[in-house]
Amino acid sequence: MAGRTLSLQARQLLAASLGLVAFLGLTGYALDQAFVEVAGNTMRQRLQNYAWAYMRGTELLRNGDIIPPENPPDARLASVGSGLYAAILADDFRWESESALGRELPFDEALKPGEDRYEGPIVTSAGTMYRQSMGMAWEVSDIKAVNVTVHVAETTASMDRQVSAFRRALWAYLGAAGALMLALQTLVLRWSLAPLRRVVGEMEKVTAGEAERLSGTYPQEVSLLTDSLNALIDVGREQIARNRNILGDLAHSLKTPLAVVRNELDSGRSQDDIRGVVEEQIARMNQIVAYQLSRAAATGHQTFAAPLQIRPCAEEIVQSLEKVYAAKNILCEFEVDENASFYGERGDLMELLGNLLENAFKWARHRVLLTVRTLTIAPQRRAAILITVEDDGPGIAPEDVEHLLQRGVRGDERVHGHGIGLAIVQDLVRAYRGELTVERSNELGGACFVVRFAPVV
Repeated sequence: MAGRTLSLQARQLLAASLGLVAFLGLTGYALDQAFVEVAGNTMRQRLQNYAWAYMRGTELLRNGDIIPPENPPDARLASVGSGLYAAILADDFRWESESALGRELPFDEALKPGEDRYEGPIVTSAGTMYRQSMGMAWEVSDIKAVNVTVHVAETTASMDRQVSAFRRALWAYLGAAGALMLALQTLVLRWSLAPLRRVVGEMEKVTAGEAERLSGTYPQEVSLLTDSLNALIDVGREQIARNRNILGDLAHSLKTPLAVVRNELDSGRSQDDIRGVVEEQIARMNQIVAYQLSRAAATGHQTFAAPLQIRPCAEEIVQSLEKVYAAKNILCEFEVDENASFYGERGDLMELLGNLLENAFKWARHRVLLTVRTLTIAPQRRAAILITVEDDGPGIAPEDVEHLLQRGVRGDERVHGHGIGLAIVQDLVRAYRGELTVERSNELGGACFVVRFAPVV
């Protein structure tokens, strides 16, 4: 059994935690390296100052004797084993600070006058240390000069303690900051994902039959999802209701021909007499079933349907109609936007255009005009579609229009010449949440059928 996938909140928390750890780790490393560099520069500057202090405080007598300063620049230089050491070297002269007593230190090298050298880390028996060395020439007389070298060295113990204290404080603060940021991130994620949890809760109510659709107010990003879900819910309910009505209509429609057949069978008439009536009623039932199946085949509004170009379908239909009505020599004109698309099944589009165009060809004298326009309302929504089919025929009387498109009127009760075909058109338009109106054509003078599909998600 496959393991459960992580929730969105868990994934976001995991990603945020990994990102936070990486960020704090890099930040801590950068700050640590910066502090170590500053501590090293501080030590170098300190040792240079000590060396210059010894240079300034050392006296050179006229006889060549060297007298070191009585007071060292740092009290540690007078404390044995303090970690800070100094030495002065000259010809046949060597002096070391009291702190260097009993220790072997790297103070044997004499430098040339003007030479300045900073070295380290140097491993010695007294510990790892850094050394600052300076060379200078002091003139005793016009013909004699004394080369003096000053060495000042300090172990890394003090710097290591500073670095360790800084690191403890740094990682303690970064850890506290990380914990606080993670807690804030958790709160932000819970607040951000609250609309999705509400969607789940409302969907559970819809599934349980406690609500009909999602009715909450959601942010813009989530509202597109809820609109799509509501559209799917509405389509499902409409499909169920439509199928229920179609089954009821089919059952009701078949009652009359079945009753006629039964009456003929019970009439006691000859087989030849009954045969004609039965065949007639069977043909009628076939027509009824075909019509109801056509209605049931209408897929209706689809939220995630792929776009279907309208012009190629219209051209295919017109080519067939021109053959059927070749004797009338009808000219069919197109004014179709190149990007006009229908979001649904190709069979539904062919049924819709086919019945409208066939009706126009049937009643037209010489001309039929098909116009398809797209109207973009919002970037996140599909464009609205306006389809008009006009002819130069006699048109439809205004008093017949309401009856022609009356809701619930059966196909065989409609105006002659506009029968089942327009009933199918009306059902298809309603299934796709459109509107069908009948007008008089201003350009051709005949009937003008207008189909409007509103913009959808």
